[in-house]
Amino acid sequence: MKQKNQPISGNDLARFSGPGSFMRLPYVNDLKGLDVAFLGIPMDIGTSWRSGTRFGPKEVRAQSAMIRPYHMGTGAAPFDSLQVADIGDLAINTFSLSESLKIVEQSYDAILNYDAMPVAIGGDHSITLPILRAMHRRHGPMALVHVDAHADVNDDMFGERETHGTVFRRAYEEGLILPEKTYQIGLRGTGYTAEDFTEAQGWGFQQFPAQELWHRSLSTLGSEVRRDIGPDTPVYVSYDIDSLDPAFAPGTGTPEIGGLTTAQAMEMIRALKGLNIVGCDLVEVSPPYDTTGNTALVGANILFELLCVLPGVAYR
Repeated sequence: MKQKNQPISGNDLARFSGPGSFMRLPYVNDLKGLDVAFLGIPMDIGTSWRSGTRFGPKEVRAQSAMIRPYHMGTGAAPFDSLQVADIGDLAINTFSLSESLKIVEQSYDAILNYDAMPVAIGGDHSITLPILRAMHRRHGPMALVHVDAHADVNDDMFGERETHGTVFRRAYEEGLILPEKTYQIGLRGTGYTAEDFTEAQGWGFQQFPAQELWHRSLSTLGSEVRRDIGPDTPVYVSYDIDSLDPAFAPGTGTPEIGGLTTAQAMEMIRALKGLNIVGCDLVEVSPPYDTTGNTALVGANILFELLCVLPGVAYR
């Protein structure tokens, strides 16, 4: 049996040195034999407020050097059972959003010719639509766990129908997701109309506003989501860092006060263990707005939490 890739230990090589890959895993070009493939999508031309997420993948990877391979809270040992590697960044067109979205979709089509589960490091949230299009060709309509301050169900933004704020309306219209198994968690803030959130409820989306989650553990909610989806339905998880309160993650393009805590984020993800997760992303980390690196550190740890609940992870 081929030996599984392991993150470089901080006892073998100082954490501030070595490769700039996620958790200092090997960079690979060949996806054959991989179970999980981390990839960066360094793009921010789909944003409507603050840019900077083009630097997200690089900074998330840099901060991930702090993460060790064993989860002491849950016992998860993902690198003992899964072959994981970093496959680098997609070569998007930094001058064209429409062309970049095509590149993402075509790249995912190529990735999905293999058995590796893609885990994307964004990049703004517009990347999720082409990802879902490609994933749908492989898995059919998917359940969706969408953790975000914003529902991202605008019809258009400045006349454009594919932006970071229109993703899940397009996904619904195109039949990429199962509306009755779509969960939007952490929604809050101000809106353009009184129906900004409620229209999607009419499609079947289940929404959990942040104010209803204040001072609550999300373990129960996560367990209810897991039970409702069931163990067989393919699930995509899209995690927007702005779901967290700016106190925890100020480095993002569209911050909203009154958000989730990092502890709630961890509770929510851990409760998803047992779902048939087929892909996930972490989006909207904008390093220029957090010179401490803390937002990217939180993002890297959320990705590790997601890795730890993927199918096939061993627990020690």
